[in-house]
Amino acid sequence: MQIAQKEFQKRRRQLLDSMIPNSIAIIPAAPTRQRNRDSEYAYRQSSDFYYLSGFAEADAVIVLIPGREHGESILFCKEKDPEFERWNGILAGQEGATGHYLFDDAFPVADIDEILPGLLEGKQRVYYSMGLDEKFDRHVMEWINIIRSKIRTGAYPPGEFVALEHTLHDMRLYKSAAELKVMRQAAKISADAHCKAMQACQPGMYEYQLEATLLHHFMQEGSRAPAYTTIVGGGANACILHYIDNNAKLRDGDLVLIDAGCELDCYASDITRTFPVSGKFTAEQRTLYEIVLAAQESAIAEAKVGGHWNHPHEAAVRTITEGLREIGLLDGEVKELIENEAYKKFYMHRTGHWIGLDVHDVGDYKIGGEWRVLEHGMVMTVEPGIYVAPELEDVDPRWKGIGIRIEDDVVVTKKGPEVMTAGVPKAADEIEALMRN
Repeated sequence: MQIAQKEFQKRRRQLLDSMIPNSIAIIPAAPTRQRNRDSEYAYRQSSDFYYLSGFAEADAVIVLIPGREHGESILFCKEKDPEFERWNGILAGQEGATGHYLFDDAFPVADIDEILPGLLEGKQRVYYSMGLDEKFDRHVMEWINIIRSKIRTGAYPPGEFVALEHTLHDMRLYKSAAELKVMRQAAKISADAHCKAMQACQPGMYEYQLEATLLHHFMQEGSRAPAYTTIVGGGANACILHYIDNNAKLRDGDLVLIDAGCELDCYASDITRTFPVSGKFTAEQRTLYEIVLAAQESAIAEAKVGGHWNHPHEAAVRTITEGLREIGLLDGEVKELIENEAYKKFYMHRTGHWIGLDVHDVGDYKIGGEWRVLEHGMVMTVEPGIYVAPELEDVDPRWKGIGIRIEDDVVVTKKGPEVMTAGVPKAADEIEALMRN
């Protein structure tokens, strides 16, 4: 782990300071999920829980209580158990929760039914996100009902429930120096993996073999998993936006689109590159590719402090519309084509998203109905594309089946946009040169 425990502690303090007096916040860890009869999926902690703790174990609950005399920051977690640890790995226990993870207080999670109702009783507000974990929702209501059953003895159930996301997710939107350090490292690993995939690519390979090249490099460099399901789409498969079968043979003369990024210490990277299977673009492929690259460059230039969230998308749309009109795939005045969204026949998605602990990270895109102003420390992807699906009518056949997307991870800084994923080439000539070598 590269982020110091004091930073996680500082985040809890910041969240506590945003809570009203006489309130309580409850944040459960992610549940384990069964893969098949006797096997579970590899565990991945809830992003909100990890952001506040750096704690990677399941069966844990964070409880924050501003003004609590015996400690405002509490962790319920598993007790140390030599027999359990022999089979499943070392546990932090309550001593580790306070000693290493810097919680003020810690209790065995097995005792939560006895302890938490007492902590909830009499609170004016409960900060808890209902609907994310149905099983844990039932536990919360059971604790509330325990308090309600004691009203005649003077017990008071909480007055209201409030979702935690607004404050917590706004905190997560602004990346600290430590977070950016991890994300830059994840970006480098992913960029190097894309370079290796370009160099390994040969006609006759299967898409999943290129995927294997990427995943191998991720793990060789310390990432234990991809940040999302890898896309490797050759030929017309690149026109399927969320194609993940990755089982087709790569053909000479086609392009291949790879959308892949590793996760490092729970932080995501996200890169897309499109390149020729044979190592050389055809004239039509290069023409469309240059339009997408110009659109991405114009969009990245708009990822700057003081601009708003939609400026990069607007820049990409204009460049793509102009390019498609110039080569005859769109017909009409550029302004009208944009207003009528004619470009969506070939470019149907947004130009980017927030990225951080989640690949599609949290944070509002609009505030009060207006596009959010970009600020220092926000991180976003910039990923325009053009997709000429084979089934499109009234399209010159020479363009059909070409799908192109170019994506990078960009930090908004006071000095201008920083492209964290610049380590993998994207100029057509540079791609061809890398593949020759």
